[in-house]
Amino acid sequence: MLNPIEPTLIKSASELARWSEGVRSIGRRIALVPTMGALHEGHLSLVRLAYRHADRAIVSIFVNPTQFGPAEDFARYPRDLAKDLEALRKVGADVVFAPSVEEIYPAGDATWVEVDRLTHVLCGRSRPGHFRGVTTVVARLFNAARPHLAVFGEKDYQQLAVIRRMTRDLAFGIEVLGAPIVREPDGLAMSSRNVFLSPRARQQATALHAALHEARALVRGGERDASALCHEARRRIEKEPLAEIDYVEIVDAESLEPQRQLRAPAVLALAVRFDGTRLVDNTLLEAETP
Repeated sequence: MLNPIEPTLIKSASELARWSEGVRSIGRRIALVPTMGALHEGHLSLVRLAYRHADRAIVSIFVNPTQFGPAEDFARYPRDLAKDLEALRKVGADVVFAPSVEEIYPAGDATWVEVDRLTHVLCGRSRPGHFRGVTTVVARLFNAARPHLAVFGEKDYQQLAVIRRMTRDLAFGIEVLGAPIVREPDGLAMSSRNVFLSPRARQQATALHAALHEARALVRGGERDASALCHEARRRIEKEPLAEIDYVEIVDAESLEPQRQLRAPAVLALAVRFDGTRLVDNTLLEAETP
């Protein structure tokens, strides 16, 4: 059952820790939903999932500078805390944690958290340092929020896999839940970056979902060769004049190692730019699908 109480805004990590300890002391389960704000229905679905597995939910809103490269969109990333708070009133988040950069990264800070291997593929190749920023900030959010579980969207599939590995390797004792991708009526995965798409780019970006849909159909038809599946996905995306493909790959769902012959579980992952806006999407491919 969703909590109807107005979200409590907290900006201090120490205050958040005190709140969490109080909730834990009365035997309640806490879920953390880390976000960078610019909330949409996809984010709200994470909060709803959190409440199905916990009694209290913390939503963090923090545009993390360490996961953006020098030429990326940190400065223009959408920020509207008042609008985000209004959106969260619809799902009843208990706490919104909205720290400053200085709160998360104090002066003189010199510690990073880094996951090997899983971060060297897919987005890691074209975004060096990105996942080091992600895992470092998530570890710090875990330490402040002290949740029993954390919810992340499956749209950023590599991020989910990396966080699961970090959480297991560092024995955080936190359950990591993946939430299904939420899509627009035309199939485009919901993303805070969609607002940067021009009308023409927005229309062409539906090619990502179309490529994933066609790949699943080929698998149902018996295709098991990963290169053939990727070739067809690329061919569909390249029909769009604005599309600039970063990668189209089929990888193992846990290790993210490339697959040549489709084995379950596998993920077809895409990253494509449209007029400079980088979008990611993915789908699970199950070789046993009849």
